[in-house]
Amino acid sequence: MNFKPLGSAVKVSEIGMGTYYDPQWIATAKTIGWMRGAASKVEALKAGLDAGSNFIDTAELYGSEPLVARAIRGRKREDLFIATKVWPNHLRREALIRALEKSLKRLETPYVDLYQVHFPNTKVPIAETMGAMEEMKDKGKLLSIGVSNFSLQQTKDANVALKKSQLASNQVEYSLANREIEADLLPYCESNKISIICYYPLGHGKLTGSGPSGKMEAICKAYSKTPAQVALNWLVSGRNVFAIPRASRPRHVIENLEASGWELRPEDRAKLEAAFPR
Repeated sequence: MNFKPLGSAVKVSEIGMGTYYDPQWIATAKTIGWMRGAASKVEALKAGLDAGSNFIDTAELYGSEPLVARAIRGRKREDLFIATKVWPNHLRREALIRALEKSLKRLETPYVDLYQVHFPNTKVPIAETMGAMEEMKDKGKLLSIGVSNFSLQQTKDANVALKKSQLASNQVEYSLANREIEADLLPYCESNKISIICYYPLGHGKLTGSGPSGKMEAICKAYSKTPAQVALNWLVSGRNVFAIPRASRPRHVIENLEASGWELRPEDRAKLEAAFPR
């Protein structure tokens, strides 16, 4: 597993584990407390941690923070990188502080390594939100500040609004199947040392097959890797980019983590990019 700096942390696994499941799962988890398949999801997270990943991403919306708490129990907190998110109706100062405290309670941890604004809210000044983030950072409740689903201009505004900190990351959809951020957001983040955290890194399952013209299949055979491993490796290798494929089953988690620790040759990266144009 390759590790890279992300925010204040110097050693974060480039392949993490996401804990967004589906809208129905969220609805039942948050309304009646029923977490479908909870045991297998906890085992998947544990398997990933045992295999060398230290990065788990969740959110107050997902209803999965208690599962993360179960997965990390008994482990050294300083060895983990736990990220969660605040929903856009909690971006006023007092609401953000309350939301963070509730997330910490559900996660059973005194701090999160990365606290992210889940979606922008144009009705709340970004300076107020970032000010509250920095206040909580000063108190040790969070170590790094990130955003999610922010456009280029929104990312710039968030970064400028921070008075004592550097924006650590922007979590967005990015994969071989969706390369839209390469037009403007990715270059800006690269030049300003803002990490990209990729959700849907396998393109909603589009990248688990052979791909257009069989080019994914040929590359998989050349490296003895699965399509998912090749797609994830293309995403994270040699860049300030992290991927968080969903962690539902131990077998899939282990497969995803084996996308790290090796590199595609430049000519094979070029073939993939030609097969999956921007």
